Amino acid sequence: MAEMLLFHHAHGLTSGVRDFAERLRRAGHTVHLPDLYEGHVFDTLDEGLAYARQVGFGNVMERGRLAAEGLSSELVYAGFSLGVMPAQLLAQTRPGAKGALFFHSCLPTSEFGDGWPKGVPVQIHGMDADPFFAKEGDLDAARALVEATKDAELFLYPGGQHLFADSSLPAYDGRAAGLLTERVLAFLKDIG
Repeated sequence: MAEMLLFHHAHGLTSGVRDFAERLRRAGHTVHLPDLYEGHVFDTLDEGLAYARQVGFGNVMERGRLAAEGLSSELVYAGFSLGVMPAQLLAQTRPGAKGALFFHSCLPTSEFGDGWPKGVPVQIHGMDADPFFAKEGDLDAARALVEATKDAELFLYPGGQHLFADSSLPAYDGRAAGLLTERVLAFLKDIG
């Protein structure tokens, strides 16, 4: 079974993110779920992003990097939206990564080095009409990553919701989230 470090999105460590982690645990995987917001949870994306700006995106990413200290180097790094920043940083720069899962976001690999590390599989999940994912460069970064490595897969879901996989938010799409979860479990089974 796989061991994963999973980072929450800009709303904070919501019950929906906790539920997602619990589904993976019930399948036998070990999931570490750090709270990058130190207990703060926000009702709206704008409030959560305002908090991240106040703390500093670099500091949020550093909290994510520090969360990996003391853990095995053979981790799958995963993140929801804002949480993709530390997940991608660690997947690209921390030796031993077993894989990566990016939900609702993807950054250009040039943000964290010269490219994607060889032999590290990655899945990227997002909605095809999500204004944040499809219109702000994340989809382009995901397509470039898939083009650059045979170990990358991009899954697009129909719709325009940003955080569709978080069951505690209004953007939740049960059908798309169910398919995402199936794909993630298959990915983790192959790695584990």
